[in-house]
Amino acid sequence: MAIYHSMLFRLTAVLLFVQYCQAKTVHLDFNVTWVNANPDGLHERKVVGINGQWPLPVIEVDKGDRLIVNMYNGLEDKETSIHWHGMFQNGTNNMDGPSMVTQCPVPPGASITYDFTIPQNGTYWYHCHTDSCYPDGYRQALIVHDDQSYFNDMYDHELTVTMSDWYHELIEDIPFIRVENPTGAEPVPDSFLFNDTLNTNIPVEAGKTYLMRLINIGAFVAQYFYIEDHTFRIVEIDGVYVDEQEADTLYIAVAQRYSILVTMKNSTDKNYPIVTVADSNLLDVILPSLQLNQTNWLEYNSNAAHPQAVMKVDASSDLVPYDDMKLVPHDRMPLLPDPDMTIEIDVIMDNLNDGAGYAFFNNISYTRPKVPTLYSVLTSGNYATNAAIYGEFTHPYILEHNAVIEVVLNNLDGGSHPFHLHGHNFQLVSRTPSYGPSFNDYADGDPLPFNATETPSSSFPKYPARRDTFVAPPQGNFVIRFVADNPGVWLFHCHIDWHMSQGLAMSFIEAPKQLQEQMSLTESDINICKAGNLSYKGNAAANTENLLDLTGQNKQLPWLPSGFTARGIVAMVFSCVSAFLGMAFITVYGISGIQPKETAVVTERDDS
Repeated sequence: MAIYHSMLFRLTAVLLFVQYCQAKTVHLDFNVTWVNANPDGLHERKVVGINGQWPLPVIEVDKGDRLIVNMYNGLEDKETSIHWHGMFQNGTNNMDGPSMVTQCPVPPGASITYDFTIPQNGTYWYHCHTDSCYPDGYRQALIVHDDQSYFNDMYDHELTVTMSDWYHELIEDIPFIRVENPTGAEPVPDSFLFNDTLNTNIPVEAGKTYLMRLINIGAFVAQYFYIEDHTFRIVEIDGVYVDEQEADTLYIAVAQRYSILVTMKNSTDKNYPIVTVADSNLLDVILPSLQLNQTNWLEYNSNAAHPQAVMKVDASSDLVPYDDMKLVPHDRMPLLPDPDMTIEIDVIMDNLNDGAGYAFFNNISYTRPKVPTLYSVLTSGNYATNAAIYGEFTHPYILEHNAVIEVVLNNLDGGSHPFHLHGHNFQLVSRTPSYGPSFNDYADGDPLPFNATETPSSSFPKYPARRDTFVAPPQGNFVIRFVADNPGVWLFHCHIDWHMSQGLAMSFIEAPKQLQEQMSLTESDINICKAGNLSYKGNAAANTENLLDLTGQNKQLPWLPSGFTARGIVAMVFSCVSAFLGMAFITVYGISGIQPKETAVVTERDDS
């Protein structure tokens, strides 16, 4: 057995060496500016372009390549950054991209270089991670090819499909967090795009098999995906290879990815609709003009008809997607052992004292610190292991190096949420309710928190699926596990961008002492902070003398006084508005009824 393991180790080392020798450097220059686009044909608007172009370029690399991207912010009126979604950034935490987490935002007129090696494989994407900038078009696919994948010889051609929601206004111009919207109702998109356009034909060859990479690069709405009269085989989720599993419908939340193998029919007499259907359960209002289902086509014959999809359900929730919990990772990584640390989280949507709606993990709404959290780690010495220095409102947890971490998430909100963890994928240990007819059953009832007695660890899958973005059911729960083997500051957050802006995020500070040994602040890091007049050292309040002194830290607003409700806020707002209008009406009416006095002509009496 020892000889076998020795030979296996040597073979693995040889393969890694060969792969390293074949690796290349992909060098890209991005000049980020505003351009105009009209992807749905309904409204031309300003979007974020790269090198004067939109849609943005798809980045394609091979496993093991080094990627260097020089980004210049030419937006003139907006800070920016790039997050490489799904990249572990092991040893390069400062390349992860979320502003005030692992870097300062890049101000207009400044540049940054992202430089990291990619030992992963599969389907990813890149997007802005500063405020709410990626829904303005700053997002696109990142594909990592792997000629050693187990399905590499099982397909003839490869293509990438993105789906997204789309707004006709700049995100910053859409009113959202305000007293007039106390329930936090998310703005409804104006349309839904397929490869950043509509009515797309994808030419295919009869009898051939295609690897289709599917990515939801939207900001809000999950979408169902299916191809009429075709089935497919799932082979990858979020960069993790899984055993082939036949399916006919997928539910793809924002930030999630699937790779599927689709074998084409032998006949070329018909074209077949590719159907995407927006999850209407996420929308508070559905305007008559909003087209929830989109038809694009597998085009076998350009001269044949391109029929519209035939909807066989009354509502999107009647579609039954394949449950990602049932997938088995191809590497057969077993269920991690009992956790060393369990983090229990309640998701809450509530109001603060400005009357607006916010989002909370355990009553904390994420509020960005005055110093990027990574920089606090790197400049705090022995205090780095003390969670207090990172500020209460970054909601920090210190994770011990190589500890098994379990996150138990109870969603106390009536909507579903796709949660993403930076720097890792994680095991999908449990979810209640599961995908299927009962997924939305608790949306309007009482929440269903996780119960370890009813769902013991013995019921967990032997080989749990892994991914980096997982959907929590409405008022349901999930449990995930991962190993804290990647020193860094990693954000855990809802990937609905509206909820991120409301504060639905928290910080995992993983192995801070090991992180200090891996890296230090660079001159480039410091210069970007200085260009934006931001601090680059000290605690969350930018205090450097006493790191436990959080005086001046950014805080969430105070809570509403006890007894106020969203309905009460709405009533109060409209009562005030009505009172104001009433007083104005009375004033105008009163003034309009007053006749001007006639001027009296006084003449002196002549008594003579």
